[in-house]
Amino acid sequence: MPILRPVFLRLAFCVSVACAVSVASAQVYRYKDQNGNWVYTDQRPVAESGSETVNIKRGVAPPRIGVEPRNLDGEIAFVAVNECRCKVEFGLRVGPEDDSARTARAVVDPQSERVLLSFRGPAGVGNIAFDYGYVIGEPGAAHAPQRPYRVPFATATAYVVSQAPPDRDTHNDFGSFYAVDFAMPVGTAIYAARDGLVINVAYRFDQGSLKPQVMNEANFVQILHDDGTTALYGHLQMDSVRVRPGQTVRRGEFIANSGNSGFSGGPHLHFVVLRNAGMRSESVPVTFEGAGGTTVTPHTGQSIQAY
Repeated sequence: MPILRPVFLRLAFCVSVACAVSVASAQVYRYKDQNGNWVYTDQRPVAESGSETVNIKRGVAPPRIGVEPRNLDGEIAFVAVNECRCKVEFGLRVGPEDDSARTARAVVDPQSERVLLSFRGPAGVGNIAFDYGYVIGEPGAAHAPQRPYRVPFATATAYVVSQAPPDRDTHNDFGSFYAVDFAMPVGTAIYAARDGLVINVAYRFDQGSLKPQVMNEANFVQILHDDGTTALYGHLQMDSVRVRPGQTVRRGEFIANSGNSGFSGGPHLHFVVLRNAGMRSESVPVTFEGAGGTTVTPHTGQSIQAY
């Protein structure tokens, strides 16, 4: 019986979570513009005063999340590996897709391993068919932000919402029903909409189109919030991510540039907040903070300004 390719439960807009990248450090310049926003550039600023040189890691290997069959103490064990700095729920099926299959489901703590299933069997594991899936986050996390989200671009700028609920042109699954797309030029600075812990990034992809072969090639930053939800900032510009897994970011902190990577019909930022609804990654409604602390509910065609 041939081994089956493991089936992953993908994130909301089909980003790859298993791309290996190298770590590199680069010297860049930063300065504050007239609105007080940090600007990062590879070129020494000429007109700006008060610039400084900083070293920034351009990329890091993403955390490994998966299930491995191993021979342990005379048994075949299927071990969930979670290198993420967050809880991950795994589902496993060993054997054919019928009632004879062995199944298991468990939540694995951050940066740990757990045996999902073990049994006596042949000496080798290469001929055992298995499928698995996973969802990042603890099941049943309740979305409870203390205030509306910060609009994820520079203050005093505004961009048009190209897609928001209830429109579902491309946001047509549970992981994207409540996603918000902002149309903006490639290279627009993106800022964290809420405090959190960076748990995953992808930065090396350089193509964007509506072709199926680039479905899993969107650059992104994923940030874990204190209520167990995660924010996904997607379709980012290649080599622009300036945060790394394990780093704590604050609301309004620069994280990357917008782009057009992955399954994308044009330059935009895809912003979505996700919760684990029990082996299902589910998007949740979001609102943004407007002028004077007002609450703004995004809708398609609306121009939203950051404050």
